[in-house]
Formats: sequence, structure tokens, C-alpha cells
Amino acid sequence: MANREALRELQSRLASRLQAARSEGAQAGWLAVEAAGRKYLFPLSQAGEIFPFAPPQTVPYTHPWFLGVANLRGGLYGVVDLASFVSGQPPAQRSDQARAESRLIALNSLLEINCALLIDRLAGLRNTDAFTASSEAPAGSPGYFGSGYTDASGAFWQELNLQALSQQPQFLSISA
Repeated sequence: MANREALRELQSRLASRLQAARSEGAQAGWLAVEAAGRKYLFPLSQAGEIFPFAPPQTVPYTHPWFLGVANLRGGLYGVVDLASFVSGQPPAQRSDQARAESRLIALNSLLEINCALLIDRLAGLRNTDAFTASSEAPAGSPGYFGSGYTDASGAFWQELNLQALSQQPQFLSISA
């Protein structure tokens, strides 16, 4: 019960900081998330609302990374397992504890695609001051990979351009 309250408090703090960042000229540049042990940065201008995990209604004859559709605050959203989509591997089974930390990150409505990405954990807001080094996207990486960043602890964070992701033919073609 305490973990659930702590997660709600974290989500509330992130939502208020996200709103403050948008209204103050965006000191923070990214929403930091984790999926399947990898660390990603979503540009704040491209990320939308954060939702607790809600099991989606499955859709037959789709790729394994497309988990189905979910009703999120009255809107119908396609739910994509981010880790599975990026890796090309089937979605991993998550424990109840892992599901409790999972979140759905909707794409910004300006991108005009009703989609939410399933991530394993929120890691807060980041700006360029949080990193000690940056690099270009690795050779041969998908077109939606942006720059890579290394933080003070040596962890690597991959920026994902959600607008470019939302326009990828593979992402738009959910049928198997």
C-alpha cells in the first residue's frame, strides 16, 4: 500500500513539474523512462499525459508489440510495448510488482496519433545539465533514435524522437 502511495506521489510530482516546465519555457527537456532495462528520453514537447497501466483490449492479427487498445480518459489509444517494438522481440512477461510501476505515456495530441507507449518505470525529468557527454545516434540505428547521453553515473540514455517514431511505416502498420 505504501509503494502505491509513493508511486502516486511521484506521478503527481512529475505531472506538476511537467506542467511547470511547459509554462516556464521548459528548463527540463526530456521525460526519462526505462523499458526492459534500457533508458530512454522522450522530448517533453512530444510526450503527452502519463497514465497508470490499464490492461488493453487485445486486437487479433497484430504484431506482438501492439498490445491492443485502451480507453484512457475517454479516448481510445493503441498501446505499444516500447521495449518489444525497439528490440523486435516478443513482449516480456511482467510480474505484478513490475506492472504496478508500469506506465502508459500518450503521445502528444499535436502528433495526431492516438497511441500510448508502455514503459516499465518513470525516471523523472532531465535537461542537458544532467548529462556529462553526448553522442550521435549509433550507426544503423532506427530513424527515430536521437542523440545518446551519458549521465554522471555512467548510465547511457537514448533520446527517442516520438514524432519520427509516430511516422515510421513499421509503427503505423500493426497488422501481422
